[in-house]
Amino acid sequence: MRTSSLEENGGIPGGLLAFMALIAGMAIANLYYSQPLLEQIKSDICISEIQANLITVITQVGYALGLCLIIPLADLYSRRILIIINLFFSAIMALIIANSHSILVLWLASLIIGICSITPQFFMPVAGQFSAPQHKARDMGIVLGGLLTGVLSSRIISGFIGEHFGWRVMYDIAATLMFVCAGLSFIILPEMKRNFKGSYLGLMASVWAIVKEYPRIRVNSIRGFFAFGSMLAVWSTLAFHVASEPLNGGSDTVGVLALCGIAGILASGALGKYIPKYGTDFFFLIGGALQIVSWIIAYVFSETYLGLAAAIILLDVGLQFQQLSNQTSCFQELPTAVNRVNMIFMTTCFAGGALGTFFAGLGWKFFNWPGVCAVGVCFAVISVFVSLYAKRVFNGK
Repeated sequence: MRTSSLEENGGIPGGLLAFMALIAGMAIANLYYSQPLLEQIKSDICISEIQANLITVITQVGYALGLCLIIPLADLYSRRILIIINLFFSAIMALIIANSHSILVLWLASLIIGICSITPQFFMPVAGQFSAPQHKARDMGIVLGGLLTGVLSSRIISGFIGEHFGWRVMYDIAATLMFVCAGLSFIILPEMKRNFKGSYLGLMASVWAIVKEYPRIRVNSIRGFFAFGSMLAVWSTLAFHVASEPLNGGSDTVGVLALCGIAGILASGALGKYIPKYGTDFFFLIGGALQIVSWIIAYVFSETYLGLAAAIILLDVGLQFQQLSNQTSCFQELPTAVNRVNMIFMTTCFAGGALGTFFAGLGWKFFNWPGVCAVGVCFAVISVFVSLYAKRVFNGK
């Protein structure tokens, strides 16, 4: 049954929390379906590896634009209606991609499906605002676990479907799933309190005021920028690496490697309750160290599936340490403007993801897999340095 409304700090019913996690996973999957399919898309449309890589870059740029322009609206308008609209347009764009024979049309539809795939970033602030105080980090971890399940399963399903039925069928399935999600959201999602009264221009002006006034939000966003760029670097070129000598794998192999990301899902569900005890800075530094180690393993054992699997596990677990610590810290800074705070943080993260993907593509073009590893480890190291420098500054105040 549909809950009529949610009360701030009043708790979220378990069934509704599970539903949000499910929809978050299905919506975020649209960002990642293309990654195991890049080799197939390249051959089918007769494009270069750089042009194929731009599909993932453009999708992530679209996601960053959606975070920047649409997520703040959730403080001004009905979150329920915004979620339904984004799910519906995701379905339309998936249909266009499935029937596209032009790289320009595919790029444009990828941009829009990226913009419309922001649903999980409506749900994270919901967990932060409406969960009971003692369960906020735990509930955010549950929603993040759903999101990560979507990231993981998208690559597995996409690789399998692409290998056996073709990449276009994958997007037909994605469109169907988004239509179903939009219908279920219309039936199940409750109305939620709005956090801002005024105009859209006033809302956006308040975003810049938050950026200027809260240095910890700036730091969390900047270090998230580099951490996310490091993680996405591996997935933007993994299909090319696996397809080359001596691995000689297909899109389904990329999907199987994505199974290793289940460690990240398990970590996100278990870590939340420990953040209040050990602190967000400690958790972020642990995650950064895991990312650096993962890239070293990816380079040294680049010609073995076992080495790649170990690198992916550490990379995903490391990112979840970083993501949970960053978002928990951000929401604690300004709980009355969680959607705008989340917009600042996630827009910055996905801008970093797009940049990491782009540089990974260049690294692959000029230096193959070692170039990709160099990009990934550089992004991870910078994120750690930002965190250490900021910790020193804040502790010195």
